[in-house]
Formats: sequence, structure tokens, C-alpha cells
Amino acid sequence: MANITEFKSRLQGGGARANQFKVTLPFPGYASTGGETSDLSFLCTATGIPGQDIPMVTVNFRGRQLKLAGDSRTFGSWNMTILNDTDFKIYRAFERWMNGINNITDNEGLTNPNDYQVDGFIDHLDRDGNSIKQYTFRGVFPTTLGDIALDYTTANAVEAFDVTLSYQWFETDTTT
Repeated sequence: MANITEFKSRLQGGGARANQFKVTLPFPGYASTGGETSDLSFLCTATGIPGQDIPMVTVNFRGRQLKLAGDSRTFGSWNMTILNDTDFKIYRAFERWMNGINNITDNEGLTNPNDYQVDGFIDHLDRDGNSIKQYTFRGVFPTTLGDIALDYTTANAVEAFDVTLSYQWFETDTTT
């Protein structure tokens, strides 16, 4: 029968901690004024390692179903929550990025994906700040810039906003 000592020996490094991470997202040149990428690595308070799906193809044969792996792996969105500073540096950078993709006034925008897509990164860190797992997101661009709630009754809180990003695929040390 397993005991607590054996369990403890299996939980290497005390377990991976959900609050130990660093996001690196270089903004396209037209969206950046300088410092957004380094600020984001500190002000991104929540993100996640997105899931992935391999759809199933079902083939019927004499009353049975044969389940096979499909051909198109799909990836979820990359979401993050970011603290807002008083100059709105990161929020404005996302606004400029999205405006470059689709201009708010005339519905025009960049058509070449290379002009508005970048590669983004999550480093999952150990308690000493060393990277224990890295994710590279290829072809990232924002699809949703969340609202910032303003409320007279909110005190002792820093504004935060959510961003949803789409990407083509991700790579990690198990997929390269």
C-alpha cells in the first residue's frame, strides 16, 4: 500500500506551481512604442496552457463503430488577464494591433498574416525562476480585447482586462 513518503518522493520539486510563469509576447512594430513586451511579462497575472483536440472519425462496420484519429488537430484560444497601468501602455498596444488588423474607422487593414502575426511564449517556471517547460505559439494575433469595468464601489483594486489570442499551433519540448 502506498504511503505519504512514497507520494512525496513522486512529486518532484514540490509540484509545478500554477502561479510561476512568464509570458513573452512581442508586439508587431506598428503596435509597439517600446516596453510593452517587458511590461507584459510582469503585468500578465493569469494565462493558461491551451488545450488541443484531435477529432475522431467513426467508421461503421456491421453494427460496430471503429474509432480512428482524424486529420485536423485543433487548438483552443490563448487567454490572458493583464493588470492595467495608468498610461494604458499594454491596453493601447493591443488596440493599435487590432486596429492594424481591422481599422475601426474604415474597415480596412493588413492582409498579409506576416504583418500582424507574431510568435508568443509561455515559460512555466520552478520556484527558483528557472524555466521547466516552454511553449511557443506560432502565428499569434488578438481576437478579443476585453472591457475594463469602471465602478464607484470598487476600491482597493487595480484594473485588469482580458485578451483572447488566436494562433496557428504551438510547439513545446515534446513536439519539436
